[in-house]
Amino acid sequence: MKANLKSNLCWLILMIAGFYLINTLILVGVIDSFLENMLVTIGINIILAVGLNLVIGFAGQFSLGHAGFMAVGAYATAIITSKTATAGAFYGSIVVGIIIAIIAALIVGIPTLRLRGDYLAIATMGAAEIIRIIINNLKITNGPSGMFNIPQFATWPVVYIMICVTTIVIVNFIHSRGGRAALSVREDEIAAESMGINTTKWKLAAFVLGAATAAVAGSMQASYLQTIAPSTFGIMESISILIIVVLGGVGSITGSFVAAIILGIVDTALQNFGALRMVIYAVVLVLIMIFKPSGILGTWELSFKRLFNRKGKERAQS
Repeated sequence: MKANLKSNLCWLILMIAGFYLINTLILVGVIDSFLENMLVTIGINIILAVGLNLVIGFAGQFSLGHAGFMAVGAYATAIITSKTATAGAFYGSIVVGIIIAIIAALIVGIPTLRLRGDYLAIATMGAAEIIRIIINNLKITNGPSGMFNIPQFATWPVVYIMICVTTIVIVNFIHSRGGRAALSVREDEIAAESMGINTTKWKLAAFVLGAATAAVAGSMQASYLQTIAPSTFGIMESISILIIVVLGGVGSITGSFVAAIILGIVDTALQNFGALRMVIYAVVLVLIMIFKPSGILGTWELSFKRLFNRKGKERAQS
């Protein structure tokens, strides 16, 4: 209990310290508008990667439908805030986006999560494409032209807070009874089912939670960039998020943070290389996966609790 309290306190201090460090660097001019834009992009990618890692790394479900749920959140925020440009409407639109994403995830997940591996990936990819096509043909979404001049309420502090909130929710789920059940499904679904675990229920719970976080990231992106289009949420967006998860380490939330930061910095640093940028980007990814196939961190997690327990054991032994 004492270790838990210390661990939670350390995480709280780390989150507050990170916020004030970024704020100070912006105030003194070290971080300009260009770097601030990079930080926000990295933050949105972290939210997306952490949510997808829950589905792939902890529930063991290979999903390629994340971009579809992201589109739901983006368009919910774009439509609502364009009609009512207030902070209350913005936060309300996030909630609406989450609710619609949860409903969509249930509709998609109930029939498809009985599938496994490549079949599940194809089914979720198809579901995301259906969502994109529906958006592409609705008048309220302005069809393929997209939406412009969306009121900007998502600033870097808002994105930072959303990173903290979504990560706390997902980590708490992973360490809950439901999270342990999802992990058992990942390890051996047949064995988990034979022990009385409702495998479909917990796979669906992880899938729905991942979809909700994707909707939050979509809301952040729409409000920050102030322009969205259906083409933004194609299969390549889902693959980009998957790359972050695999690069950081499937089953490591810390790895998702590290990979999103590294890829965000690399992508920004290569902006001046034009078309060559994607070639260099791909080569970097290939080299990392050759020399570190399990990802940068594998399944390793930064844990203050484990650190305190280790120190406690060392004191007891001495």
